[in-house]
Amino acid sequence: MEACSTGEGRERVFLAVVVLVLLVGALLSAEGVHRRAPTPSMTMVATAYCLRGRTAAGNEVHRGTVAADPRVLPLGSRILIRGRHIRGTYVVEDKGTALKGRRIDVYMPGCDQAKRFGRQRVTVTIERSGFPVRTTR
Repeated sequence: MEACSTGEGRERVFLAVVVLVLLVGALLSAEGVHRRAPTPSMTMVATAYCLRGRTAAGNEVHRGTVAADPRVLPLGSRILIRGRHIRGTYVVEDKGTALKGRRIDVYMPGCDQAKRFGRQRVTVTIERSGFPVRTTR
């Protein structure tokens, strides 16, 4: 057998290296597909409300409804709330005029429940972000 001194031998080695590089690249990119980006979590101050009516999204208030500053949590966002007396998935369907920054207001069907809830620090994880609010600035 001859060594790879001919042009054909060099070409084969070059092609083998190219194929190897492409395979390694494909494996690395496929591995990246299975990794999930970390979901953003933040500490917020939560209060509760019990008023009936329509939300900013146009729906009747119901269990699982949250009001938030749309610049922090856009309408339609699905969030996970974890706190001392609360844990569950909620949807941001309302915006309160007094809610500025990292504050949320959780709907509760009973006013006694809302009063007992009080004000507490919670961890909010965004499971799916809603539609950002357009500003006129």
